Parts: sequence; structure tokens; C-alpha cells
Amino acid sequence: MEPTLAGRHAVVTGGAHGIGRASVERFVEAGAQVTALDIDAVALAELQQGCGCATQVIDLTDAAAIAAFTASAGDVDILFLCAGIVTTGTILDCGEDDWARSFDLNVTAMYRMIGGLLPGMIARRRGSIVTMSSVAGGVRGVPDRFAYAVSKAAVVGLTKAVAADFAGDGIRCNAICPGTIDTAALGARMATTADPAATRLTYTARQPMGRFGTVSEIAELALFLASDAASFTTGQCFIADGGWSN
Repeated sequence: MEPTLAGRHAVVTGGAHGIGRASVERFVEAGAQVTALDIDAVALAELQQGCGCATQVIDLTDAAAIAAFTASAGDVDILFLCAGIVTTGTILDCGEDDWARSFDLNVTAMYRMIGGLLPGMIARRRGSIVTMSSVAGGVRGVPDRFAYAVSKAAVVGLTKAVAADFAGDGIRCNAICPGTIDTAALGARMATTADPAATRLTYTARQPMGRFGTVSEIAELALFLASDAASFTTGQCFIADGGWSN
């Protein structure tokens, strides 16, 4: 049976691009009322015109902005925390600013969003929270992704802690751990390398399936976890990496 989100209000962070955008569009198709959050006002306007979702421009590293949003969001049934940043380099390349930026967006923004919206979910005894972790850090070590990997490992801990604390209140919390997904952001990172074409071939070669994942494949997983099809599932990390971590 096709998962449905009819009658549900979903909030998606990082909703203007990549996996977040694909998930917003998929959630709308499944019947949800969706609010997409992003810092990119232009991309949000295009998304709203295309699928009819609600949008709000927000800096997710701004605690006051998150507090204002969560206070005015109304009843939220589904929270997909998809926004994130990828930083490169080892611990020896990671300055204090890189470390702080990775945790501010990849972890602390999740902490603040969940903290603001969870009480309402508990009051209604219903809520699905989906976090975005990664195979990098959440499952295995990956070279030159130090701050990113550590922050994504923290997301796994956050997910399991929320799931353990609030399962009895009707709240589910699960993480998605993607591998290499073909997004514009990935293309932009590869474009900064000395030989982008060779970098793409190298990244592809490490995939047992011989290809990158697509944003729509991850959006389908997010839909499953958000819906009642996953009603007996919480505290789990779902790997979607084409066999990379096997």
C-alpha cells in the first residue's frame, strides 16, 4: 500500500535543495501539508510555486529564529531534519570555525528544532522525527571528512536518545544514513577538485552498485519513516548507500 501523509503537517529543513526538496515534493504528493525551511529565498519561492507547499526563510544557526518558528508553527506531526553542511579535511585541517559551523548546522539546529516542536507532539501523543545522518561517521570512517563525520555520528546518538526517551509518548525518531547521493551540492564539491571528472570516476568506483544514489530514492525512505507504515519503528539508522558500507 502506498504510504500516505494525508492530514499530517510536515516540516522539512533544508527543503529548497537536494534530498530536502525531493522529500518536500514527495510529502506533498502523499497528502501532507508541508512547510519547507531553508536559507535560500529564491529556491524556496520556486519550490512553493512548483508544489504548493508553505515556505519560510530561516537561518538554522540562529537560535532565536528557530525559537520563533517553533513557537508559531502550530501542530507538527512530522519533522524531517535534512539541512546540513559538508566540510572536508582531517582533524589537522579542521579549525575552530569549521568545527563550530559543522556542529551548529548538523547537530545543534536539530537539537533546537526538536526541543521546540517535541512538546506539542507529546501532547498529541503522535510524532515522527526523521534525522539526516550519513554513512560517513554514522556508520564508517571516510577519509578527509573529519568534522562532518563527527557531527553525523552525533546525529545518530541524538536520534537514539530521543527515541529511547519518548517512545512511550507516541514519538518515533529514526535516522537516514545515505552514501554518495547525486546532488548539486556534491557536483559543486567535485568541481573544486583538480580534476572533477576523475573525482567523479573515483567516487563512482567505490560504489558496489556502480552509481550514485538519487535524491528520489532517499525521499522515498523519508516518506516511509514519516508515515504510519513505519509505526513500529524507532531508534533505527537506515543505511542507503548502494552497498558501500558492506
